Amino acid sequence: MKRILTAPLFFMAMAAAQASEPTEKDAVAMVEKGAAFIKQHGKDKFIEKISARDPDFVQGALYVDIRDLQSGIVLAHPVNPTIVGKDLTDVPDASGKKYRREIIELAARKGKGWVDYMYKNPTTGKIEPKTTYIQRVGDAVLEAGIYKK
Repeated sequence: MKRILTAPLFFMAMAAAQASEPTEKDAVAMVEKGAAFIKQHGKDKFIEKISARDPDFVQGALYVDIRDLQSGIVLAHPVNPTIVGKDLTDVPDASGKKYRREIIELAARKGKGWVDYMYKNPTTGKIEPKTTYIQRVGDAVLEAGIYKK
């Protein structure tokens, strides 16, 4: 009897954990929300919100950061503020891919899309595949990524 009750609870817990994992749809929605905010209130106000870790743009493992399209300099990052003001465009990921360069080129060429790379997941501490949705807004690029399972 105990085994019968334990199994459903286990699967319910697993489903709840998976449901809380951000999806590609969540990443797109968050970037689009950021783009709408910039169009209404301006880039400087958005940078303030990101720097303050506003819950509209930071939700668990999902967050938006912003970089300058021309220079590649990070303008605001809610999770790793130590990279703000730095140009990491040509710093490769764990596999050697210059994914930030790809982000800037995609934003300049198409305006939006997805970029895949390898990155350290702060939750697991392991290098894992990540995909990031990017969108150009004026002279800036908004980014929100999720870890692939």
